[in-house]
Amino acid sequence: MRKLLRRLLVFILKFCVAFLAVSFLSVLVFRWVPVPVTPLMLLKCVEQKSNGKPVKLSKEWVSLDRISNHLQLAVVCSEDQNYLEHHGFDFGAIEKAVSFNKKSRHIRGASTISQQTAKNVFLWPGRSWVRKGLEVYFTFLIELCWNKHRIMEVYLNVIEMGDGIYGAEQASETYFHKSPDRLQVSEAALLAATLPNPIQLSAAHPSSYLISRQQWVQQQMELWGGTLNY
Repeated sequence: MRKLLRRLLVFILKFCVAFLAVSFLSVLVFRWVPVPVTPLMLLKCVEQKSNGKPVKLSKEWVSLDRISNHLQLAVVCSEDQNYLEHHGFDFGAIEKAVSFNKKSRHIRGASTISQQTAKNVFLWPGRSWVRKGLEVYFTFLIELCWNKHRIMEVYLNVIEMGDGIYGAEQASETYFHKSPDRLQVSEAALLAATLPNPIQLSAAHPSSYLISRQQWVQQQMELWGGTLNY
């Protein structure tokens, strides 16, 4: 029994060491190398295939200097207004979300852009405690190894922006027929406004609700000063 327990402990230790090494190396590599594909992209392709639909995966990696500063500011104003100040976690937003969720039947999230990037690149969709714990771990790693410029670059290249559409380049070409460096303020605000649910909130056919979100994002951008400085 002791031998079996010892072998189990040795296996667990080796697994943990291997996981830490592989995860750290992956984060380090993606500090410079474009992310080729994410778990969400693969899962969506499998889902499309199993439902008898054509597999759709539209993405093209572009550097951050080829993405309009309007869009960078828009996603900060929409998703994470303390992006440049926190180190991966916005504890003030978390406290507000917890307080809101206790009083409301609607769930409000408090994930930062760093957390969303960690989740999108390294993890599967879901709400389990295991996945949340891993999200915290990978968020810590990317904040340690990447700078805010790189986090934003990865985020805007892998984020889902429609059915089978990922990243700023494909979203800009699909919805506005232009490259992302030419996006206007209103167009950037519209894309950012869809991010809570880019499948239900379509930039191609904006609902009155989406238009109201777009207007709110634009107002926040104006209050910010119109540009994002790293």
